[in-house]
Amino acid sequence: MSIGILVALPEELRSLSKTKMNQGECMTLPNGLLVSLAGTGANNAQKASSQLIALGAKQLISWGCAGALAPNLKAGDLIIPKLIQTQSNTLLKTDSLLHKNITQALTEQAYFEDTLLESPCIVSSATEKSVLFNKGSAIAVDMESAAAAQVCQKENIPFLAIRTIVDPANFNLPTAINHSIDSEGKLNLTKLIFYILCHPKEISGLIQLGQHFKAANNKLKHISPLLAQLTIS
Repeated sequence: MSIGILVALPEELRSLSKTKMNQGECMTLPNGLLVSLAGTGANNAQKASSQLIALGAKQLISWGCAGALAPNLKAGDLIIPKLIQTQSNTLLKTDSLLHKNITQALTEQAYFEDTLLESPCIVSSATEKSVLFNKGSAIAVDMESAAAAQVCQKENIPFLAIRTIVDPANFNLPTAINHSIDSEGKLNLTKLIFYILCHPKEISGLIQLGQHFKAANNKLKHISPLLAQLTIS
């Protein structure tokens, strides 16, 4: 059965392939995995999920990064949730066989399987993360997995989310990030550079964020060879 992989950002795509793609495009990797570069947010995730299924994907994985809500999580920690919580507080189950297959293959790799929360936007401050953590049982947050899970539920397609932590719960994302990202989640480099020139104190936070992202992406690269083993009958 074909496996469809949904990634939101080009940086996350690099954990699977060095081939460049445009947002909305799909490609088949040498190992047979079908990958879509969705863009960020629920709408893009819905479109990409439907496209992957139309192209023959019989099971779908939301792949990429997440923000930590639980204070014990650090950059690079692996999240393979059993439940996805939507904005309306509906709990969606991930596929138990896909979950079992990947976690059994992670023989020497720690992971967390607690709830992943959906957010309509980037959760940028430590205060916001703390509020969300104290409101429920979710330990991490992303913007795409719930939307993909809902499409899979409608189409009766097995779904799994595999995410690594970028920003710990106590880390405030640099203001430059929100200032420089457009409505599609793309980073406008010109805006970023101009903002940094006007706010040089942001540089240290951006460097730290880069280190966090490197840890998260390295973890994704490390486990990516396991994806081809996830086929279920």
